[in-house]
Parts: sequence; structure tokens; C-alpha cells
Amino acid sequence: MFVLKTFALFALTALFEILGCYLPWLWLRKEGPAWLLLPAALSLALFAWLLSLHPTAAGRVYAAYGGVYVGIAIVWLWIVDGVRPTTWDLVGVAVCFVGMGIIMFGSRPG
Repeated sequence: MFVLKTFALFALTALFEILGCYLPWLWLRKEGPAWLLLPAALSLALFAWLLSLHPTAAGRVYAAYGGVYVGIAIVWLWIVDGVRPTTWDLVGVAVCFVGMGIIMFGSRPG
């Protein structure tokens, strides 16, 4: 249950980070309205808060979170950007998930 809860928290965290970066991108690159910056700022604040909910050292959380971020970014590529992931995209995500698992759930001294 701990593994599933940790992964779900990472996935939610990644979603808020990506949204917080995507909205300013829409404003800057696609001439979106300036009001998009407000939900972007709120999304990034939620992202930072969610990272603080993990019970382990911050550096380990950030390192493991990066692996899940890559996976969520590929899902975003497919759903939001409409670009179907390649086999290599999926292999890369799998490698990142293995790395995340090793970092978060590997044995610790003591």
C-alpha cells in the first residue's frame, strides 16, 4: 500500500508541476490570455506543497520524483499534445520507474 500511495502522490505532484509550467507556455508561445499565470502560480505552489508531504529526505524525494515526472510528462504528451508515445518513449519511462523504485524503496543502512 505504501508503494501505491507514494507513486500516486508523485503522479499528482508531477501533474501540478507540468500544469504550472504548461499554462505560462500557452501564454508565451500560443498567445494565451495573461490570466493563465494565476492558475499556473497556484499549480506550482501545490506542486511544492505536495513534495513536502513525503516522509523521507528531500533530496531522495526529488531524485525519485524525477522518474515519475518523466512518465507523467509522456502521458501529457499523448493526452494533451496529441502525440502518441513511441516504443523508445515507453522504454525510457520504464527505466525511469525502475530508477525511482531503487531510490525510494531500496534498503537503507541502519
